[in-house]
Amino acid sequence: MSAPTHRTPSTASEGPMSYAIFQLARAHRARAAAMLREVDLHPGQELLLMQLLDRDGQTQSELLESVGLDHSTVSKSLRRMQDAGLLVREPAEHDRRVMVVHLTDKGRAMREPIAAMWQTLEETSARDLSAQQAESFVRIAYAIADAINSRDVTAEESE
Repeated sequence: MSAPTHRTPSTASEGPMSYAIFQLARAHRARAAAMLREVDLHPGQELLLMQLLDRDGQTQSELLESVGLDHSTVSKSLRRMQDAGLLVREPAEHDRRVMVVHLTDKGRAMREPIAAMWQTLEETSARDLSAQQAESFVRIAYAIADAINSRDVTAEESE
């Protein structure tokens, strides 16, 4: 089997790493979405379920912060998940305007299918990597994410 060739468009020639990250994210997201469909979830819903499986009874605001998605995406996902019987949203006792999210038994039962899906996705993603390469990739990916997410105070102040 010959190795696939990757052609970076000339307009991305000054950012080959960024283009590779884009291609990786797109491929990973597509594979994950297909696997999620098999367990009747939409992309992003598994992230919300993972957060709730670790700590049930979070507010919608806490979930927003933990998954890093926008308000409308999380609200839509939670509504779909509630309609599917995976969770319930109830007003908080301390403030009726705050919604607290709790898993149902059906939602808690998603732990194993999600874990299995992530394991399969991990194995597929790292299939051609050594254990050391996979560990290095994780460190590098987080370093890149941290660099992207860090705030350059001097640049913001000059604006």
